Amino acid sequence: MSETLAPAVLGFAACSGTGKTTLISRLIPILNERGLKVGLIKHSHHDFDIDQPGKDSYRLRKAGASPVVLVSSHRRAVITELLSAEPTLNEQLYCFPHKSVDLIIVEGFKHEVFPKIELHRTELKSPFLHTADSSIIAIASNADVSTTIPCLDINKPKQVADFIMHQFLNT
Repeated sequence: MSETLAPAVLGFAACSGTGKTTLISRLIPILNERGLKVGLIKHSHHDFDIDQPGKDSYRLRKAGASPVVLVSSHRRAVITELLSAEPTLNEQLYCFPHKSVDLIIVEGFKHEVFPKIELHRTELKSPFLHTADSSIIAIASNADVSTTIPCLDINKPKQVADFIMHQFLNT
């Protein structure tokens, strides 16, 4: 859909338990239906393994290969051992070859500067992020929020998709 050199990058920032994954998982099919190819980067604060002990890829990675690319006719996984330094968002964008996607949705990396939608639920009583982060371009909440940036309904993913399409991507 996009003729730009790089895909648009849009983050969703909130405290844990706000519903970032829930909203994003409802939003992606809507954006796909509207013709967007959507990629995703999710930052985790936990150690994880995507290959299993006893499998060849696991054995080869444990033997010291990095990265390990596991590929079939259905999907590809790139497993790279990282040093203890916290990864940056910019370092992860290489995963999306030129024109492979129109939009990269980012869950996490909330302290980095790039366009983000803040998610907020009043019952969690968490502080707002947009007051200290000028890269937040909208808020999706379950209550009216007094602010100068657009306020969306966190429970209406089609409204959030409209904002992304018409205000963020200008389509």
